[in-house]
Amino acid sequence: MTTDRAALIWGLVAGQAARRGGQVSALDVCAVAVEALPVSGAWVMAQGKAGAGHLMCVTDEVGEQLAELQMTLGEGPSLDVLTSGAPVLISDLDEGDAARRWPGFTPQACQASAAAVFALPMQIGAIRVGSLGLYRDKPGPLTGLQFGEALILADAATVVLLESQHPDGAASAAGAGPAGQPPDLARHRAEIDQATGMVSVQLDVTIGEAFVRLRAYAYAQDRRLSDVARDIVARRLRLNPGQDPPGSVNDETLPAR
Repeated sequence: MTTDRAALIWGLVAGQAARRGGQVSALDVCAVAVEALPVSGAWVMAQGKAGAGHLMCVTDEVGEQLAELQMTLGEGPSLDVLTSGAPVLISDLDEGDAARRWPGFTPQACQASAAAVFALPMQIGAIRVGSLGLYRDKPGPLTGLQFGEALILADAATVVLLESQHPDGAASAAGAGPAGQPPDLARHRAEIDQATGMVSVQLDVTIGEAFVRLRAYAYAQDRRLSDVARDIVARRLRLNPGQDPPGSVNDETLPAR
């Protein structure tokens, strides 16, 4: 039964890619998740090197908000999965456990119209690749069968992500990121990576600490992490090493060098 169901899910993913007219990508996995499961949206977050994930694909605006919130706040179901490798299933975000677990993420997720969130690990053995995130606009759990299908989809996303990369980690298709990451998300990822590197040099801190500083500023200013990164890369914003706590900045526009 499990093998038959897995074959059916893979068939749906392949069919989605054929309709789109491209190779199978993580976006096809997310589209099938929304089609086959009682969820409103889906996203894939890849394991990052600086203690957070990279958003690879997303099906809708709410899903993008949920993923960006987690990257900015440094908390949430997808990040827990990246750390622990265990599924996170929250059938009702209004319950107290969610607010205690993620005091920053939970109220903003509810404000973004999410009522339930589920995150599944993307991993093969000890290799942890990322997480598949799902949300519902109404509270409610996944049934045992639906949870099994979600795990199959997470496995599919894992295979797609691993097979889409060359040995050097470069994308397999020009103009796109790994697993068919859309160009706009690939650009955002590159900007965040570049901004983190610039902050690391400017403040003489590690990459991990630089990302924490970048994230802290985005949170304090109530801005999207990708927007802050874009300003830093364009030299419109520079973190000030002489101020404390981390995240304080000099907002003056900097001249290009």
